[in-house]
Amino acid sequence: MNPLHRLVVRTLPLVPKSVVRTIASRYVAGETLDDALSTVRALNAEGCMATLDVLGEDITLLAETEPTVLAYQRSLAEIAARGVDSNISVKLSALGLKLDPAHCRREFARIVETARGLGIFVRIDMEDSSVTEETLRIFFEFREKYEKVGIVLQAYLRRSADDARRIAAIGGNVRVCKGIYVEPPAIAFQDREEIRASYTQLVEALLRSGSYVGIATHDPALVESCLAAVGRLGLEPKTYEFQMLLGVARTLRRRLTAGGQRLRVYVPYGEAWYAYSVRRLKENPSIAGHVVKGLFLPQGRADGP
Repeated sequence: MNPLHRLVVRTLPLVPKSVVRTIASRYVAGETLDDALSTVRALNAEGCMATLDVLGEDITLLAETEPTVLAYQRSLAEIAARGVDSNISVKLSALGLKLDPAHCRREFARIVETARGLGIFVRIDMEDSSVTEETLRIFFEFREKYEKVGIVLQAYLRRSADDARRIAAIGGNVRVCKGIYVEPPAIAFQDREEIRASYTQLVEALLRSGSYVGIATHDPALVESCLAAVGRLGLEPKTYEFQMLLGVARTLRRRLTAGGQRLRVYVPYGEAWYAYSVRRLKENPSIAGHVVKGLFLPQGRADGP
């Protein structure tokens, strides 16, 4: 990591919130649902699909789940009403998974019932390893009730190959990502090439099984290896999709869509934008360079990737 970027990451709490907001505007659609849907419409015009994420996770009080459920229900209703090409992604810790799994299931059921009535797909995001097994249990339970429920596997987790076989057995819809949470070596691969190897193996195994795969990566090497796998298997674009975060790797995103690939962009929004933005900066220290520019340039002048 660049020493300057490391310094910025360590001192993020001292960075003015206005500067973080300026940088965050490229990675977060905004605070309101209207902001998010405007972003989705622009992405659709560019040839991309979207998935909406209401920001917020790791709540400390069960009462905090109600606003999140209502926000998702409103999101689903507006996706349908406005006819935009989007689904939703949900972090179960925002619904109380770490506090009361039964409460989480009840709250998630409310979101799924709204989605079912509108025929919209729901993705369960994967979080840190302390909740991996419970998250998978909830996925399998709800997949039996509604086929349009999907899950995420993190390639750096050593258990993911076994989990992929369980999901493939029911033809599950899976997003595969590298994984971002800090995990010990006994649980997660630490070497970059080991993680890449696990990623490509997971994607190819799931594609071979007939599962629909969301290939979620900004790594050009992984994009190329997955395209090669798709070619070897003779798959049509409708059987998989690429996925990327809002504001990241836009040149690569456009190259893929120009080449006829289906691509979905993760669109986060909500009042919890600051916590999400700080986490993204810590996950991707190269973005810290733009924070530095934001400190010394007029607002809106910092360059973007």
